[in-house]
Amino acid sequence: MSKQWVAIGKVDDVPPGEVRVFDLPDGGSVAVCNADGKLYAVEDVCTHDGGPLGEGFLEGCAIECPRHGAQFDIRTGEVLRAPAYLPIKTFPVRAEGSQIQVEIDDSIQ
Repeated sequence: MSKQWVAIGKVDDVPPGEVRVFDLPDGGSVAVCNADGKLYAVEDVCTHDGGPLGEGFLEGCAIECPRHGAQFDIRTGEVLRAPAYLPIKTFPVRAEGSQIQVEIDDSIQ
């Protein structure tokens, strides 16, 4: 299984301390978080009940699901607070010029 980088949006679309959701080529979505100028990308789905993490609250490197308050580390996907017990998926992310790119498996396209 090979990986590839895909452009999903612009760096200016995600101000520091904010989260924005972008579509992936496979039809899924990714929440891109800007924590103090560094970008992180996580799947836009809470493992507790499928809630939209991109609508959640970002505090430092923790994102909180807006539905029931589960919290995750955006760097590792690790659960920081219940009711979730399973980690979230994270994606390698980079800024190439003005573009945000995430690395995905090319088999999902």
